[in-house]
Amino acid sequence: MTDRRPTGTRTRRGSTRSRRGPVSPERTTTVAGLTNVRTRLVGDREGVAADAVVGAAKAWATAWRTVRRLWAEVAAVVTGLGWTVAAVTVVAFVVGYRFGLREVVVVGFAGAVLAVVAAVALVGRTRLVVRMRLPQHRVAVGDDAGVVVTAENPARLPSVPTTVELPVGSGLVDVAVPSVAPGGVFEEQVPVPTVRRGVLDVGPVTGVRADPVGLVRREVVWTAREQVIVHPRTIAIPSTSTGLVRDLEGQATTDLSPADIAFHAVREYVPGDDPRTVHWKSTAKSGALMVRQFEDTRRSHLVVALATRRAEFGDDDEFELAVSAAASLGARAVRDGREASVVVSERTPEYAKRPVRAVHRLATVTPTRLLDEFATVGLSDACLPVAEVAAIVGNDTAGISVAFLVVGSTVGLPALRLAATRFPVGVEVVAVTCEPEAQPRVLRVAGLTVLTIGYLEDLRQALHRSAAAA
Repeated sequence: MTDRRPTGTRTRRGSTRSRRGPVSPERTTTVAGLTNVRTRLVGDREGVAADAVVGAAKAWATAWRTVRRLWAEVAAVVTGLGWTVAAVTVVAFVVGYRFGLREVVVVGFAGAVLAVVAAVALVGRTRLVVRMRLPQHRVAVGDDAGVVVTAENPARLPSVPTTVELPVGSGLVDVAVPSVAPGGVFEEQVPVPTVRRGVLDVGPVTGVRADPVGLVRREVVWTAREQVIVHPRTIAIPSTSTGLVRDLEGQATTDLSPADIAFHAVREYVPGDDPRTVHWKSTAKSGALMVRQFEDTRRSHLVVALATRRAEFGDDDEFELAVSAAASLGARAVRDGREASVVVSERTPEYAKRPVRAVHRLATVTPTRLLDEFATVGLSDACLPVAEVAAIVGNDTAGISVAFLVVGSTVGLPALRLAATRFPVGVEVVAVTCEPEAQPRVLRVAGLTVLTIGYLEDLRQALHRSAAAA
C-alpha cells in the first residue's frame, strides 16, 4: 500500500523539531523535582482550577493566623474565673434550651451579661506615664528603705482612677492611683522590708485593668525590674582595736634587705648601696664607710572564715549575728588597706557523688562589694565544718598572720582547737563564738583566743579587751 501523505509534510515536521531543539534533561528534572506548597496542593491541576486551590489555601492560612492571634489576645486577658463563667454560660444555654429549663437559660443570660461588662471594661487605654525610682539600692538591715512610684498625666483630660501592682521581694503591693489632672503628677512611696538581709527584686510596676467580677485582666508593664541589696548590720571597729595582731608592722624573716623596718646589722659599703643607709657613727669608729642592713618583713594577711554549716549554729538569729561579726571584721580590714581574705565553705550539690572540699572567697575589692556578697551568704547542711575550712585556707593562702574563725555556739572548744592547728605555725587564731544574749568573755588557750559575744557591740569591746590583755 502506497503512502499518499505528501513528502513535504514530513519534512516540515522534522524541520520544526530541529528548530525547537531537544528538551533539556536538566530543565525537565528541575520542574519534575520541584516540591513546595503549591505543587502539593495543585497536583496535576492546571489553569483556573490550580489558581482557585492556591487562592483558597492562602485565604485559609490568613484566617487561621488571625484566629490564632485573636485567641492569644483573649487568652492573655481572660482569667481562670472568666473561663469558668464562659463554660457555665455555654452549658446553661445548651441544657436550658434543649430541655426547656427557663431557670437554666437565665443563668446563661446572666453569664452573657457578665461577659459583655467584662469586655466593656477593657475598652480604651490609659494615658498615664508610670515610673519607679529607688532612692537607695543598698541599705543595711533595719534601715528605712522605699521605692517611689510616680504617675504623670500628659493628656488634656483627667485620667481614670486605676491600680498598679508593684512586686517587692516575695510580696505584691497594690498602689491606688487616683484621677490625675491634665499635666498633673501623683507620687507615692512604698516601703521596702529590711528585716532580713538579702537581695530583693523590686518591680516591674504593672498597670492592671480588670472588670469588677474579675473575669478579665489586662496588664501593662511600665518599668523594668531593679534590685535592693540589704547588707548585714555592721559596727565600726577602730583599727586600733585589732592590736592583738602581733605583726601590724610586719613579721621579720631571715631575708636581708637594704631598706625595711627591722634593723639587723651594719656592714661595709659596696657600690650601688643607697647613701641614705649610711651609718655615720659606725663609719666614724671604723674609718670605713658602713651602711645599715635590715631584715625583710612581710605584710600582715588577715583571714576571716565564716562557718556556714547549719549544725554549727543554734538558730537563724545566731547565724545572723555571726554574719554581722564577720562582715564587720572584713570591712574594717578592707578599709584599712590590709591584705585580707574572707571565705565561706562551698556547698555540695544535692545529687553530687562526693562532697565538695573547697571554699568560696568573697570579693574584698571594696567594703561595699564585700557587703554585697555577704547579703547572699546562707546556711546549708552540705557545707564543710569549720576545721576543714581552716585546713583549706591554711594550705592555699600564703603569709597568713592572723585568722578569725566566726562560728556558732554549738562549736565546742575541742573543735576550735582542732581548727587552730590547721593553720601554719605562728598564725594568731582568734575564734569569735556568737551566742545571742550571752555574757561577753575572753578565753586564751595555747595558740588560740576565743571571744564570746552576745551582741554585735560586744565585738568591739572584746577586741579592746583582748588587745589590752596582750
